Amino acid sequence: MRTGRVLICGILLALPAAARAQHAGSPATDQTTPIALPAELDRVLRDYERAWSGGDEAALAALFTDDGFVTSRAGWVRGRAGIQRRYENSGGDLKLLAVAWATHELVGYIVGTYGYGTGAQSGKFLLALRRTAGEPWLIAADLDQ
Repeated sequence: MRTGRVLICGILLALPAAARAQHAGSPATDQTTPIALPAELDRVLRDYERAWSGGDEAALAALFTDDGFVTSRAGWVRGRAGIQRRYENSGGDLKLLAVAWATHELVGYIVGTYGYGTGAQSGKFLLALRRTAGEPWLIAADLDQ
């Protein structure tokens, strides 16, 4: 658990204040109003929704870095193989809405809410993101509540 917290704190601390201000989405004033994301970040959310809704745990795992983290009741699950196993038999009409984001060079985050179907948003999430220069964003850690 400590490793995951260190990873997320490291990613968030790597975003200098000037970069956050320059490359961040304005947070929603009530933390529930969705905001628009740049296309490269929106793709992460839409691909996640598509894979989840299709019950495609391999596609979900592919959205993560090789050493990515997700939570489980037992603690953290690390790595694509573990993430794929964690998401077996998952699915549903997932909707992800962003309320804040920031990026700086090779790290970033998306904060948002999630729900199923057309109903109200029922939970919150934080995606810590990482990428290699010139490559698409991948999820380094997924925290939800």
